[in-house]
Amino acid sequence: MAALRYRRFLKLCEKWPVDETKRGWDLGAYLQKRVAQAFREGENTQGTEPKACDQMYESLAPLHSNYYKHKYPRPRDTSFSGLSVKEYKLILSTDTLEGFQEMDKSV
Repeated sequence: MAALRYRRFLKLCEKWPVDETKRGWDLGAYLQKRVAQAFREGENTQGTEPKACDQMYESLAPLHSNYYKHKYPRPRDTSFSGLSVKEYKLILSTDTLEGFQEMDKSV
């Protein structure tokens, strides 16, 4: 049974995109790291909590498939600031945030 859970998590990790602009705090990279920790021995891993694993997978799968995005569509792709998704991605990249921290130090 652990082998089935392991394969399901591996498929989810393969599909989940890793955003290289968010080094150190990307959800896809974190998910891969946690799966590697939980299943150290691969399909032969023993001792994992079956209910906890199933619950975690059932929580992550709808997020990956954009279930909630389609269930609750937004009327526009902007927010109160008027910035687009592309602009938010640029602002939230690790390089940009590090630049802001450098600016704060100089002030």
